[in-house]
Amino acid sequence: MGRKYIDCRQISSDKKCSLAMVADTENELVEAAVQHAISFHKHQDTPELRQQIRSVIKDGNPPA
Repeated sequence: MGRKYIDCRQISSDKKCSLAMVADTENELVEAAVQHAISFHKHQDTPELRQQIRSVIKDGNPPA
């Protein structure tokens, strides 16, 4: 099982966010990303948000 990551720099946003998150499982990563999206980007926790987050998950580690 490989690592999974999300890099906020690769997602369109009105805020200049440079956060990247890495986890061993997709579910763990989605939960962390949802919390970030709610607290920093002021999104609502919806099924659509979770699907958008899942759609940008990549294998490996984020580029430096």
